[in-house]
Amino acid sequence: MNCNFIYFLLFIILPISYSCHKPSLQEEKKLLPKNIKVFDLNIFGSATTSDLKIIHAAKIMAQYLDNDEDGIVDNKLVHEMLISRNATLLMFNNESEAEAAWMSGEYNFSNNSQLLFDDETIPSFNSNAPNRRFDASLEEVLHLITHEGYSYVYPDLKEVKGSSIAKAMDEARGGYFQTPPSQYPSNAWYSYDDITCTYDCMIVEYFYWALTSILGAQSYPGRINEIGHEWKLNTKEKVENLDTLIFTLMTNLDFNLPKVLPDNDYKGFEIKLEN
Repeated sequence: MNCNFIYFLLFIILPISYSCHKPSLQEEKKLLPKNIKVFDLNIFGSATTSDLKIIHAAKIMAQYLDNDEDGIVDNKLVHEMLISRNATLLMFNNESEAEAAWMSGEYNFSNNSQLLFDDETIPSFNSNAPNRRFDASLEEVLHLITHEGYSYVYPDLKEVKGSSIAKAMDEARGGYFQTPPSQYPSNAWYSYDDITCTYDCMIVEYFYWALTSILGAQSYPGRINEIGHEWKLNTKEKVENLDTLIFTLMTNLDFNLPKVLPDNDYKGFEIKLEN
């Protein structure tokens, strides 16, 4: 288990030392009693996280993994890697609840897990209309799948300097930067500036921005004003024309990445909370 990297959101919110102890199912359920399994991947939710939001996140996960919604995962290699790494989505009501759980010392957050909060999960999100807020489940669920799955299966997508996706990111940022520079080059179209986000974390974010822009998640009215300081290529056409390296990777059929944006209407099988 990689003890040097605790996933992006968890690291940013809770920048303290952590254990590589792998929580047992009993530990998970004690803190997060609500549970859904999606293709044998666990989603746990706290008692104060709404059932609707947990089910929504599960549907998003199902659609990312089974994009044609036939009830079978599209990429078996990635799915097997996710299972082997115990990739888990943890849902809390908000950041404060997650931080309190961490600070209590009664629970060890696995570094193979990803956080998602009730207050940022928006089932009513519509990629074709103005939105009050972006649906964070489209981001955080994808982070879990790409970081714990795709990056371990495909060398081209590995979160290290020199991989194909890293080379694409270096071009998008206007050069190689191990940590965010004080100012990005004027020709950069990816300029994430959170100083807590290391080089591998930057690749995770870049993967998310590129793929979801290609899938149409980032082009609804007003969205570019929200994200333009960090990511400028918010449409498929912009990515295809201006970032040919990442577009080629994201559309490479060998990787079998999602081709349709999840829309909270999964048809493969019924998704509901377990008793």
